[in-house]
Amino acid sequence: MPQAITDSIPNMPDNHFPLLNSIHDPSDLRTLDAEKLPQLAQELRKFILESVSSTGGHLSSGLGAIELTIALHYLFNTPDDRLVWDVGHQCYPHKILTGRKEQMAGLRQKGGLSGFPKTSESEYDHFGVGHSSTSIGAALGMAIAAKAQNINRQVVAIIGDGGMTAGMAFEALNHAGTLENTNLLVILNDNNMSISPNVGGMSKYLSRILSGSIYSHMRASSKKVLSQIPSAWELAKRAEEHLKGMVVPGTLFEELGLSYYGPIDGHDIPGLIKILSNLQKIDGPRLLHIVTRKGKGYGPAEDDSCKFHGTGPFDIVTGKSTAAPPSNDIQTFTQAFSSWVVQKAEQESKLHVITPAMREGSGLVKFSQQYPERFHDVGIAEQHAVTLSAGMAIDGLKPIVAIYSTFLQRAYDQLIHDVAIQKLNIMFAVDRAGIVGADGATHTGNFDISFCRAIPEMLIMTPANTEDMYALLNTAFEYNGPTLVRYPRDNCLITDQVNTTASIPIAQSELLRSGKKVAILTFGPLLDVANELADKFDCSLVNMRFVKPLDTDQLFSLAKTHDAFFTLEDNAEIGGAGSAVSEYICQQNLNVRCHANGLKDSFPSQGTRAQILQQNQLDFDSLNEKLESLFSIIQ
Repeated sequence: MPQAITDSIPNMPDNHFPLLNSIHDPSDLRTLDAEKLPQLAQELRKFILESVSSTGGHLSSGLGAIELTIALHYLFNTPDDRLVWDVGHQCYPHKILTGRKEQMAGLRQKGGLSGFPKTSESEYDHFGVGHSSTSIGAALGMAIAAKAQNINRQVVAIIGDGGMTAGMAFEALNHAGTLENTNLLVILNDNNMSISPNVGGMSKYLSRILSGSIYSHMRASSKKVLSQIPSAWELAKRAEEHLKGMVVPGTLFEELGLSYYGPIDGHDIPGLIKILSNLQKIDGPRLLHIVTRKGKGYGPAEDDSCKFHGTGPFDIVTGKSTAAPPSNDIQTFTQAFSSWVVQKAEQESKLHVITPAMREGSGLVKFSQQYPERFHDVGIAEQHAVTLSAGMAIDGLKPIVAIYSTFLQRAYDQLIHDVAIQKLNIMFAVDRAGIVGADGATHTGNFDISFCRAIPEMLIMTPANTEDMYALLNTAFEYNGPTLVRYPRDNCLITDQVNTTASIPIAQSELLRSGKKVAILTFGPLLDVANELADKFDCSLVNMRFVKPLDTDQLFSLAKTHDAFFTLEDNAEIGGAGSAVSEYICQQNLNVRCHANGLKDSFPSQGTRAQILQQNQLDFDSLNEKLESLFSIIQ
């Protein structure tokens, strides 16, 4: 196991950071002698570890990018020069070195620092991110803007090898390579998560062959013979270049038009400074390939970088969570899906699961282990995930696309064009629907009902509890066409048995309480607060379950005996389930009011689920006040 973090800084008392405390912005960093930068890296690593162990956050990526971050701010004239971080999981060292060290105690909390680069937070955050593979395109746009305005500026995009699995990254590289006079530096941070097994180990092996004496002797001998036959010699040269292209990582980028440098050790500050200094003097699109280790300097994170990719508070010595253990009778909706899909796969041989780099987050570890032939992690490629599922469905499989709501947005065209138009038999298990909490606006699941409800042939379901979850998953799986089951980042009860057979008939709601004047219609996880309100105001209460199609029979019946509908959902009010109810009322010319309650027309700030519910007036007190006002109008 790697050396403990507190042992890596000899004779340094805990919580004492002499170099780090002297840096208030990058201009202070640039006054340091270069030989002091490794010590700064150790202090920064120790500070981040102590800080994130208290607040929780993204740890592994930042620990692996510390030396690179120091070198970039040391050499480049930020904020005039642009640093564009991909995804942003690795941005904590950047935030600390750009004047936000004291704010780290409020990381990812309401009113505190964002967990990602955010342009409104600092002039050093040049592009707001949270989703993968945008850095190269954004940085290229900045480089073009600088050239168009005759601004002498360096622009750097920092992207991980995982981010390189997305089509957007290659689209941007393909464009950048055509702009020979555009000053763009792309840094590929290869941390052994996606590319490295191919372009790292294989490259080293074949590079040894290509540089070895046998290969060199054969090449020299062949040259003597073939050089006498011009056509054969040209063919041999082209064949050699093709061979190199298969094994040398830089050839791909060179063919796209970027000058390739590396790979080099991304934890060697002197080496980084030397090559970055040289690259500053070179014009045109360039790519520097560095190799780093996620979780660098902290044993538990090095051993299990996935666990510490995003973590809650933890004990530094043991690496174990310090959060209160969950109650024995609850699980997350994600865990409920995980149990269901494993057991359903035992019964259904055509069930395959596709996910875009969300194996752990979507609860698919057990499935991937038990059914590796039926598990397909496509990397950060949401568009491909959906079209891949379409191809599977065309030829008789029953694919389930397990995806976060915020990432489904990236595959909207494929959802319409490749799936819905063809009425394909594909199930979308949409996790993190609604409120996501600490990850804030970039990861919010506010919009899936709104953007999917407009798609013909789409069946949309909103489970409110464990029983609904299992039954609606079964309904979705049985349906012959595209279906979507959306569920929140929240808890539900554990049941004695996972239901993989019983389903709910399409558009069948559940009347839970008969009352007077107002019918509360819930779509999803706000059923508990709705039940309290219904008891207090003597309202009818309906667990709607289906957004598309609605239970119109239930609505028509309730409209005859009630003055108003009061809808609850954790989706955007605009275009959401409440809008669907209002549309039906207008279409049928029903004499009933509709008061829709959902997420407001704004991007939510980060915070706890309870805080964001309150911000959107979906907490008990806010809804209580709204109902009181509604009753005063209709009485």
